[in-house]
Amino acid sequence: MWRITAQACWVLLSICFLRNLVFGWFQQNSGRPQTQHNEQQSSESDSADQSCLCHLTGVLDDCFCDVESIDVFNNFKIYPRIKKLAERDYFRYYKVNLKRPCPFWPDDGHCSIKDCHVEPCPESKVPIGIKSGNYNKYSQAANTMLDEAECEQANKLGAINSTLSNQSKEAFVDWARHDDAQDHFCELDDETSPDAEYVDLLLNPERYTGYKGASAWRVWNSIYEENCFKPRSVYRPLNPLAPSRGDDDGEGFYKWLEGLCLEKRVFYRLISGLHSSINIHLCAEFLLDEGWGRTVWGPNIQEFRRRFDTAETKGEGTRRLKNLYFLYLIELRALSKVAPYFERAIVNLYTGSSEEDGETKELLLQIFNEVKSFPMHFDEKSMFAGHKMEAKTLKEEFRLHFKNISRIMDCVGCSKCRLWGKLQ
Repeated sequence: MWRITAQACWVLLSICFLRNLVFGWFQQNSGRPQTQHNEQQSSESDSADQSCLCHLTGVLDDCFCDVESIDVFNNFKIYPRIKKLAERDYFRYYKVNLKRPCPFWPDDGHCSIKDCHVEPCPESKVPIGIKSGNYNKYSQAANTMLDEAECEQANKLGAINSTLSNQSKEAFVDWARHDDAQDHFCELDDETSPDAEYVDLLLNPERYTGYKGASAWRVWNSIYEENCFKPRSVYRPLNPLAPSRGDDDGEGFYKWLEGLCLEKRVFYRLISGLHSSINIHLCAEFLLDEGWGRTVWGPNIQEFRRRFDTAETKGEGTRRLKNLYFLYLIELRALSKVAPYFERAIVNLYTGSSEEDGETKELLLQIFNEVKSFPMHFDEKSMFAGHKMEAKTLKEEFRLHFKNISRIMDCVGCSKCRLWGKLQ
C-alpha cells in the first residue's frame, strides 16, 4: 500500500510536470537557437513561429479552462518548485526493467544508436532509503502504528490459517491477486526481477536519440489504431503524424470526435496529449551538433514546426497542443486528489537523509497547496456518470486500453525512449 502509492505519486508528478512543462520552457527558448547552423535559419523561422505555439490561446475542449490561465499558473507557481523537486534523490532514482520482451510482435532488436543507451545506476550509489522502501523511517508514531497493524493482522491471519485448508488459502491468494489487478491501469514492472535496475533520471534525460523509422512508427500506430475508440467510418490512421490522404485536412480529421461520448473523447485527447508531450520534449532537446568530442543539445525550431505548425499540419498542430494542455489539467486534478495522503504526518519520503527528506516533503506539500488552489480543475464527476452498467463497462474498457498501451512500451526499440515511455 505505502510503496505503490508513493510510486503512483512519482509517476503522476513526472508525467504531469517534468514531461509536459517542457512546453513552457520550449516556448521561452524557441527564439534562441544555440548553434551557428540554427542562427542562419532563425531569421527565416521567426515570422513563421509567431503563427504556432507563441499565440496558442482559448478555451480547452470538454472543460472550463483556458490556455492562458494554465500558462500563468504553471510558469509562476508550479514549474520553479517542480524543477527543484526533480533534483531531489527521492525523485531522481527510478527502478525499471528495460529487458522485458515485446508481447505483441517479434523483437526487431534494440536501437544501436549510442544515444539510445541507458546507463544504469550501481546500487551502491542509490540512497539506502530508496532501496529499502521504508518511507516512514523517521516517524515514531508511524512505526508504532504500522507495528500494531502488522501485529493485529498477523493474529488474524494466524487464526484464519489454523482453520483453512491449503487449497482454500491458495484460492484466497488468487482472489486477492485478481482484485488487486482490477485497479491497475498499467503494467507495473516487477521490482524484484533480476532484470530491474535503478536509473538516475538526471543522467539519462529524455531527448531526441535518432530513434525513428518502421519500429517507432509501429509503436505509435498500434497505440492509436488498437486502443483509441475509433468509429468504423474513420479510415484514416488516428496517428496525427500519419501522412494525410487526398484532400484531408486537420479539421476534417477531428470531426469524428464530435460523435463520441465524453469519455471516449477524453481518452483520445489524453493519448494525443501524451504524444505531444513526448514530441515537444524531443524537439526541445534535439541533437544539434556532434563532432570533435563536442555534443550540443537544444531546441530544433524546424522540427517543432513540422510537427505543430498550423500550416504544415493542415490545422492539426493547434489541436495537438491543446490536447497537451488538456492532459496537464487532468493530471493536475489527479495530484489534488492524492494530496491528502501525503499531507499526513506519518508519511515520509525516505532516502536516509533526514534533513534532505524533510526539505523534500516540505517542497512537495508546497506544490500540493498550489495545485489545490487552482480554481479551474477538471470535473471528473462528469465522467462515467450515465447508466450504471454501461459506465462500468466503459470504465473497464478504459482500464484495458491503458494497460495495453503500457505493454506496448515494452516494444520500443530505443532503451532511453522505452525508459521514458514506460515512466509516462
